[in-house]
Amino acid sequence: MNNVFYIGATGLNAQQTAVDTTANNISNMNTPAFKRGLVSFSELLTSAAAPLNRGAADSVLSSPAGVAADPSLHVFTAGELRSTGSPLDLAIRGDGFIELSSDSGQATLWRGGALHVGTDGYLAGPNGLALKAMVSVPHDASSISFSSDGQVQASVPSQNEPLTLGEIELVMPADTRALQSVGDGIYRVQDDGLTVSRARPGEDNAGTLVQGFSEASNVSLSDELVNLMLYQRAYASNARLVQVGDELMALANGLKR
Repeated sequence: MNNVFYIGATGLNAQQTAVDTTANNISNMNTPAFKRGLVSFSELLTSAAAPLNRGAADSVLSSPAGVAADPSLHVFTAGELRSTGSPLDLAIRGDGFIELSSDSGQATLWRGGALHVGTDGYLAGPNGLALKAMVSVPHDASSISFSSDGQVQASVPSQNEPLTLGEIELVMPADTRALQSVGDGIYRVQDDGLTVSRARPGEDNAGTLVQGFSEASNVSLSDELVNLMLYQRAYASNARLVQVGDELMALANGLKR
């Protein structure tokens, strides 16, 4: 009888996680390059002793013990590119990530957004993380341009021709399911054994860079509202399961000889 309560409780926790993930997706609809979260459900099993007349090979059986939810997955389909007019806004048309510098030792990936020149003179993304390419911008640069193949140039008063500052490569993870979101559109590779390749934009199936554009989130409000209703219904069903278990236990406790 107690299993009813435990199974119902795991269901409530799983559906609450799904509701929270959906709410986070909706709240980030207008966040540039945001990738919607996806919840994966899996069945929980518990081991139970088999009847004594079974053989040694059947000494342990598995029985259902509830459900678990994993909210760490993301859908990395590309969002719509929208013109911003800002020369330091950089988007990726197609697959790939821009790598940022990090002290963690893990590959830190970014889908693009608003760049700025840090106090040290290097181009940086969110949270002041400099680009892995370490592009240094002269203090007297009047403008910065990014080509579709990753070349970074700047116009300086002392030269007639644009000055080449560096080149931005794109990172292509073999499996995006191993990426963990750390906020601000930044992802880290959790699996040390994951194959990560680097390519020049436009080559080896990598996307291209687009200056003056920002990638919109890939969240669909209609899809999220439908999912929200489904999760709420499932939550109510699990709550009803716990309630029925309580009613049956109360009935059993009320029986008289």
